[in-house]
Amino acid sequence: MKAVFETGGKQYYVSENDVIYVEKLPNEAGSEITFTDVLAVGNKIGTPYVSGAKVVCLVEKHGKNKKIKVFKYRPKKKYRKTQGHRQPYTKLVVKKIINA
Repeated sequence: MKAVFETGGKQYYVSENDVIYVEKLPNEAGSEITFTDVLAVGNKIGTPYVSGAKVVCLVEKHGKNKKIKVFKYRPKKKYRKTQGHRQPYTKLVVKKIINA
């Protein structure tokens, strides 16, 4: 079964046993998290959410993505600024999709 759920301001299209990377969540590694903001399950589409539907995930680990470089430059003004950024993430494994 497939589902679309929402977390961190983004939507994820998943099926059972999928591994996804989402915005960092406050849950500890090894714990389970349940998402109730489910937009669609199978052929069922909610307005805006499907009532009673849940996506149960296992928090596998937390980490940071690769570093990206941000470079700002203004021509003819002697302005240059280099900055780095590593976005934190949470790795989830989808265990169950519950359709109510």
